[in-house]
Amino acid sequence: MITKFDSLFAGHVDMTDIGYGGTAVNDRLYDNDHLSTVFPKSEAIAKTMDENGYDTMWMAEHHFQPEGYECIPNLIMLNVHLAHVTKNLKFGCGFNIAPMWHPLRLAEDYATADILTGGRVIFGVGRGYHTREVESFGSPLMDQDANREMFEEQVEIIFKAFNEESWSHQGKYYTLPPEVPYRGYTLKDLTLVPRPSKLPVECWQPIQGGTQRALDFMVKHNIKGIIGGGVAEGGAMDSVIYGYRDAMIRAGHEDPEPGTNLSVGFHFHLAPTVEQAMDEAQAFFEENLKMFGPLRLTRRLSDEQIRDIGDPSRAPTAGLPTIQGAVEGGAFLAGPPDRVIEQLKAVEKEYPGLDRVGVSHPMGTPQSVITEQLEWFAKEVMPEFKGN
Repeated sequence: MITKFDSLFAGHVDMTDIGYGGTAVNDRLYDNDHLSTVFPKSEAIAKTMDENGYDTMWMAEHHFQPEGYECIPNLIMLNVHLAHVTKNLKFGCGFNIAPMWHPLRLAEDYATADILTGGRVIFGVGRGYHTREVESFGSPLMDQDANREMFEEQVEIIFKAFNEESWSHQGKYYTLPPEVPYRGYTLKDLTLVPRPSKLPVECWQPIQGGTQRALDFMVKHNIKGIIGGGVAEGGAMDSVIYGYRDAMIRAGHEDPEPGTNLSVGFHFHLAPTVEQAMDEAQAFFEENLKMFGPLRLTRRLSDEQIRDIGDPSRAPTAGLPTIQGAVEGGAFLAGPPDRVIEQLKAVEKEYPGLDRVGVSHPMGTPQSVITEQLEWFAKEVMPEFKGN
């Protein structure tokens, strides 16, 4: 039963000349003053969500993007600030990209935020998808096998540090502690100082492909999964939801309901009619696909379409995905509140273990539209779900 509503803000600044025929992604450059507006924009969205009963605001960690799409390099620092200018809203790390961190620095920073905010920051980890980011920090991404190996070892270390008063680790990428002399003795173990105040730590991870290895790893560590959020295809992906349930069964959970420990993300736009909603949000949808398509996060695009999407002279007539198709497929919720309620009720019925959904906006959506839409959704959609 859906009782919690979240929203993801990946960190884009307000933009002009958007859509398939607008400025090409690689030509979109902003000065530092405009890139810095991501912080007051984040604060405005957080305050709107806090005032309107949302559960969690998720934001994304990214680096080196003068194009203006994902401009928040330090989620944990920003989350501590936002927790201090709001009252009840929680803040999700969606996600800290583990290969861009030393795992112990990430564990320490999260523990500090957990204590300073009274538990209002939710931990989240991911493997990354921007070569410019991960490889620039000296970690593998082009080598996907190495990326996954490193990520899995880092997560093992982080949970040891969270859950054990003293511990050690020997693996392929890390030996902790190093066996060195220290103040008259040889190091054999470490203690994270401070550890989070609330244990076990709630942790989330994005689900893209949903391989058995990935899902089994998540369930082993009790990591919950977020599907969608604007980059995964198809909204509530049936195969992933049942794949996660099957992983829970393999781990010994008795008859978990589909949707348990998951959140499904949708893009949305409310308007008096479906047609008006699609018309108003079309350019936002297209800008979002321009950004994510070439990163292979939308698998249905062909190589030719990916080339076309980067050329404003060809993209509008290249047969690229449309907002109409996304609305028809259920990944994009559009139209009057009663239609969106009906669609979410159908999702709730299909996946009875699902208690959390995310409703967000594509890249390119300006702050004024995001805050207006979130307030409208809270007033006319959320009350129709028990617990809200």
